[in-house]
Amino acid sequence: MSGKLYIVPTPVGNLDDMSVRAVRTLKEAGLILAEDTRTSGVLMKHFGIETRMQSHHKFNEHESVNAVAQRLEAGEVIALVSDAGTPAISDPGFLLVRECRRRGIEVECLPGPTAFVPALVNSGLPCDKFCFEGFLPQKKGRATRLQQLAVEPRTMIIYESPMRLLKTLQQLAEVFGGDREASVSREISKVHNTTHNGTLAELVEYFTATAPRGEIVLVVAGKEEAPTEKVDKYAKFKNTNKQNF
Repeated sequence: MSGKLYIVPTPVGNLDDMSVRAVRTLKEAGLILAEDTRTSGVLMKHFGIETRMQSHHKFNEHESVNAVAQRLEAGEVIALVSDAGTPAISDPGFLLVRECRRRGIEVECLPGPTAFVPALVNSGLPCDKFCFEGFLPQKKGRATRLQQLAVEPRTMIIYESPMRLLKTLQQLAEVFGGDREASVSREISKVHNTTHNGTLAELVEYFTATAPRGEIVLVVAGKEEAPTEKVDKYAKFKNTNKQNF
């Protein structure tokens, strides 16, 4: 009988965000797969979790997926955590979940912390429809992707490192236009959590004078539909209705 894989979100900053169910699941699992056992070890010690851990990160996941799946097929209950947030969201996890689904192994993802949701809501930008970009390509394909995103109508969420934030803001301002609204959230849920709102040009100016630190989530407004485009679509709708009646 197959076991079960639990995907367990962990706090992105404040340990109080760890759920009671997440703690219980990690205590009851036979094995915890951790992105970095040293980082996760601090969390486990804080909550008194003594379950054995094993490394599962982007450098070894391709090789370890089959072995983990075989253990699950043998009946083990295994939990997967990343350093912070929900596994598989710009972190290892997708390959293992996909393999488990392929083999008919039960997978359950617990609800819990992820950095982009608070950043999106805090931004004040439309959040009824949005697209999650994660980390943009660093070199190959970056220019092409920025051109594609320039016409994206939905609010965009981008993860970025503090070292690359200013360069990314400058490139976005150049491709999207400096008047595009955006928001930069850093250190979500931590003591020094801050959110800066403004146009891309204003954010470039601010972070040129103030070096960013910590984990960064960048939220950018989608491209607004031009007024003429709205009129044309409405006219087309009226003409269609005339034909129908």
